[in-house]
Amino acid sequence: MSLVQKLVTDEDIFPTKYGKEFPNSFESLVKKICRFLFHVLAHIYWAHFKETVLLDLQGHLNTLYAHFIVFVREFNLVDPKETCIMDDLSEVVCTPPPPSAQNHVTER
Repeated sequence: MSLVQKLVTDEDIFPTKYGKEFPNSFESLVKKICRFLFHVLAHIYWAHFKETVLLDLQGHLNTLYAHFIVFVREFNLVDPKETCIMDDLSEVVCTPPPPSAQNHVTER
């Protein structure tokens, strides 16, 4: 059984029963999992992006990446030093688009 399978199925680490408390090491485990997930995403971009484009999946990958980065930044789950290699991509996919020039709605 792999480490991830053990973590996901271990009731002591991810309790599902009412009243069962999370272990003291829960935060460090979540941070480790998020760090590994970041490495997986970075690898997909680095080694397999051509294939995602050929399969027309780059929009889905970018959306997944943007949501993941916003989440880990919000809860400080991955050290920014670890993610800085992807900062250019993060800036592009995580920055909201400017308001459309065709949007003529103004606040009152």
